Amino acid sequence: MRKKLLLSFIALQAWVLALGGSVFAEDPVVSITMGNGKEPVGASSLSLLLLITVLSLAPAILVLMTSFTRIVIVLGFVRTSLGTQQMPPNQVLIGLALFLTLFVMSPTLSQVNQQALQPYLKGEITQTDALAKAAVPMKEFMYKQTREKDLLLFMNYTKTEKPKTYQDIPITVLVPAFAMSELKTAFQMGFMIFIPFLVIDMVVASTLMAMGMMMLPPVMISLPFKILLFVLVDGWYLVVKSLLTSFQT
Repeated sequence: MRKKLLLSFIALQAWVLALGGSVFAEDPVVSITMGNGKEPVGASSLSLLLLITVLSLAPAILVLMTSFTRIVIVLGFVRTSLGTQQMPPNQVLIGLALFLTLFVMSPTLSQVNQQALQPYLKGEITQTDALAKAAVPMKEFMYKQTREKDLLLFMNYTKTEKPKTYQDIPITVLVPAFAMSELKTAFQMGFMIFIPFLVIDMVVASTLMAMGMMMLPPVMISLPFKILLFVLVDGWYLVVKSLLTSFQT
């Protein structure tokens, strides 16, 4: 009886394998069609595709075309100079940088909304005109924060003719030049933030060496003094004030 059951089970497995081999003998074909597959793709489908592309590029746009880069780098320098490891956490620094970016960019974003977004939503202008009008306030903001040296670097590389106004500068030239200028400005501000904390570290290290406590890590002693100094001078207020002032040109 057991032999018959075993033979029946083996036969069932062989039948399943044979059936599976016949079913999957050919590679499966997956096709994706837009619309009904018979008519050409409409403008609404292309607009949806373009919108998805823009949303996928939103993080890069946020980082490279706004004040976010400078703000988040300076806040990172503050934490590093204090030596508090992960305090404040990354989520707090990035959240603060995002809200400061919205605060700094609010006049520019307001112009984009009035000149491009609202007319487009009302159907007064086309999508192409809306993008062109939205680029004007963004170009104005980036041009004010971009160094001429950085701008000339990319213009000479692409052999772009000297524009009459900032509106004639291609966005592909202005964005990397703006990003380079933001990095340089952020590192300059970070260097100024490092100086007072570096002095504290040097004083503490010299004092410990003079007392013969060479085995005691100076960071353990200097950290409370750096935090105390930062709190007494209201460091976060000064850092945020410096960041906001740096965008007023």
